[in-house]
Parts: sequence; structure tokens; C-alpha cells
Amino acid sequence: MRLLLDEDSQGRLLVRWLREAGHDVVTVAEAGLESRADAEVFEYARRDMRVLLTRNVRDFQVLHDSQPANSGTLVEHQDRDPAKNMSATDIVRAISNLEASGWDIAGQFVAVNAWSYSMPEHAPESDKR
Repeated sequence: MRLLLDEDSQGRLLVRWLREAGHDVVTVAEAGLESRADAEVFEYARRDMRVLLTRNVRDFQVLHDSQPANSGTLVEHQDRDPAKNMSATDIVRAISNLEASGWDIAGQFVAVNAWSYSMPEHAPESDKR
């Protein structure tokens, strides 16, 4: 997946693991967009045909709704209790699960939280797709 990671989602560990998982990852810092307006970040992702990954749900929901012709927006909802938030492992797993589903997320606004499940070890191979 071609990803643009927003400032709030560009931790080194997450970037490394997403790249190791085979994703084409560009961070806002690498794109020269740090401290830029959300609209500029969203436009860069749209123009470069990248799926945007962010924790800034409210602002990017508005941008996404106003410009639905995009490659998709992935959001991680944050809980007030940090222990309930997704780890880098959870996010990589969620994106892998999303890709494995075959769902075309172009133009979609997707919460990755719901996609971070693990398949049970005892599941038949046909169920692990």
C-alpha cells in the first residue's frame, strides 16, 4: 500500500515495520510537509495517490468528506487511556488485515482499530485469508 503518514503517526518504529511489511511509506517529514495545514497534507496524499494514515480523526474526516476522490484515509482512534491505544504492531497488523480483505479503500474513511484482530492459531488455513 502507498501510504503517507501524518505527523502524529510517523514514529520510527511504525515507519520501519510498515516498510518491512512491503508498504511504500512516505512521512510528512520526508515530504517536507511538517507543520503544514492539514489541507496541504491531505492534498499531497490525494495528488500522490497515497492512503493517508493519521490520528487526527476530526479534521481529516472533514477534509475527506469534502474531497471524496482520494486513495483513502486510515485513522487510528485514540483513547484517553494510553494503554488502550494501538501499538505499531497493531497498526501494521490492521493494515495487513485490511489489504488481505481485498476491500478497495479508495474514497473510504476507515478506522484501523477494528482491523487489528489476530487470526486464531487453530483456524483452518482456508479461514486465515
